[in-house]
Amino acid sequence: MEIAECLLLLALIITAAAAPLLKRLLNTVIVYMAFGLIMSVLWILLQAPDLAITEAAVGAGVTSVLFFLTLKKTDLLEGEDKK
Repeated sequence: MEIAECLLLLALIITAAAAPLLKRLLNTVIVYMAFGLIMSVLWILLQAPDLAITEAAVGAGVTSVLFFLTLKKTDLLEGEDKK
């Protein structure tokens, strides 16, 4: 395995472990989005461009936007600054 692949796998493990442990929901969504982007790059390295495009569009794109809108609608995005 190349060193870049090892670093990406390490980053993937770190983001997967960090997401449920974070206290602020906004940070959790950002880490989840980073997970999707890292996974997309790994799919490209594995020569699966169709999966990479799908992961980037759905995993890092649409899902993150839906999470941000949900936080905004439930006022949890502004409520975190008050704590």
